Amino acid sequence: MSDRHFAHWPKGVPRHLSIPETDLFYNVEVSAKRFPHKPYLIFYDTKISFARFKDEAERLAGWLEKQGVKKGDRVLLYMQNSPQFVLGYYAILRANAVVVPVNPMNMTTELRHYVADSGAKVALVAQDIYPQMKPLLNEGLEQILVATYGDYLEAETDLKVPDFVKAPRMAIADAGVTAWTDALAQNLKPGPITVGPDDLCVMPYTSGTTGHPKGCMHSHRSTMHTLMGGYQWFGIQQDAVYLAVLPFFHVTGMQGSMSGPLCAGSTVVLLPRWDREAAAQCVERYRVTSWTAIPTMIIDFLMNPKVGEYDLSSLSRMSGGGAAMPEAIAQKLLDMGITYVEGYGLSETIAPSHINPPDRAKKQCLGIPIFDTESMVVDPNTFKELPVGEVGEILTRGPQVFQGYWNNPEATRNAFIELDGVRWFRTGDLGRVDEDGYFFMVDRLKRMINASGYKVWPAEVEALMYQHPAIQEACVIGTSDPKRGETVKAVVVLMEANRGKVSEQDIIDWAHANMAAYKSPRIVEFVENLPKSGTGKVMWRALQEKEGAKVA
Repeated sequence: MSDRHFAHWPKGVPRHLSIPETDLFYNVEVSAKRFPHKPYLIFYDTKISFARFKDEAERLAGWLEKQGVKKGDRVLLYMQNSPQFVLGYYAILRANAVVVPVNPMNMTTELRHYVADSGAKVALVAQDIYPQMKPLLNEGLEQILVATYGDYLEAETDLKVPDFVKAPRMAIADAGVTAWTDALAQNLKPGPITVGPDDLCVMPYTSGTTGHPKGCMHSHRSTMHTLMGGYQWFGIQQDAVYLAVLPFFHVTGMQGSMSGPLCAGSTVVLLPRWDREAAAQCVERYRVTSWTAIPTMIIDFLMNPKVGEYDLSSLSRMSGGGAAMPEAIAQKLLDMGITYVEGYGLSETIAPSHINPPDRAKKQCLGIPIFDTESMVVDPNTFKELPVGEVGEILTRGPQVFQGYWNNPEATRNAFIELDGVRWFRTGDLGRVDEDGYFFMVDRLKRMINASGYKVWPAEVEALMYQHPAIQEACVIGTSDPKRGETVKAVVVLMEANRGKVSEQDIIDWAHANMAAYKSPRIVEFVENLPKSGTGKVMWRALQEKEGAKVA
């Protein structure tokens, strides 16, 4: 482990970051006091001030407490980017509870695990996906608060509003269900804030080789580290304007485009779903200065034949991660005067552990360890640190590293290694470090497919596929895709009685109906049997290598 990267540290940025000894909701109180009339959120031209945001979050927290939510309870948050997502997130925190953000693409089968594993009794759910959560009211959930996005379309707009956003509020008479507007109308005030910096704050779920997603336990302290670190690294001030297109349920969007701006007192322009035309209009209309996006979004944005008609001169920073930015696209941005700054992080590190220095960014590079963070590359078998250029597993340690996996001590033990009395988090990613101390991704030690920046864990998809009555065995692998980078392929052995009766497309359609779209297999191949080791384990790597050889 070296300090070579300090030679390239951003100018004027201290190496140490002092973390406030406060809970996250305190950021709401501070910004509302400092900038009461300034817009925090802009949603299709409707502006929500910091003062209004604080008031509504507190009223929702009062409603949550009335439902019995207390300190440490987990509450599900299941919706797209919207004012209600942000209000719900901070209302849960104001009720001294723990946010469990859930991908809105998840289906009932997947949601069942989140409810059972987290022990959540209450969920905040968007109207359009309420039918997916409804069956769980009798399976652990006791109360659901239903949000209608259209309730926050208060201003006239010429932006294209998706149908699911402008859909009118539906009357839902189910027991245990309350409309968002009705909860606000009760004007309930919450009790005192009793959580501190080391209490649980948010629990994003991540998957892995074991199949079922695992809750990453983050305290207010660890969460505060990356939300502050992100905007301070780039020297962003309170009058910055962010475009938020990355989903808030994911730690990158949550920290970089939602909580970071709130803490800084900046303004966030929200889009619930990617739309390149609306994105360009918003950049021009609101003089957006900062935008975090994955490469597939940027590529689509630049492919818009009308992109040259918009004034994008306000953009001073674009950043992202999840997948390497193609060099040609990075150069195209550079020709427009924009440096795309790549970073690296995991759910376990609540977003970045590494970011490129803005004035000396390297292409297709993870960056350097950020404030108070240390990383090194080691041999994954001996854990001996490797020299410059050699490939091994990336280990990291810092204030943003999670406390462990919820109710899963074995997985927590396996995620860490102690070397010379120091505890390191095993990222499971294979990389190398160069002579300047910059880190580069090479491969993944763990099984994982990267589809348009979304992490797809084959073991989780396989576990879901085994619920299909016609499937005897399934192995999920990644295959090359010109648009998504990688996409999901399932190699399937059918039950003998179903052979010739069930088609590959039948399996694809079933998977799409029963799991999130980004993880459901786009390609299914039937085989007579799967390759297995002497101990009977499916040799997924052999199938993956065979698939890779087809592309090559």
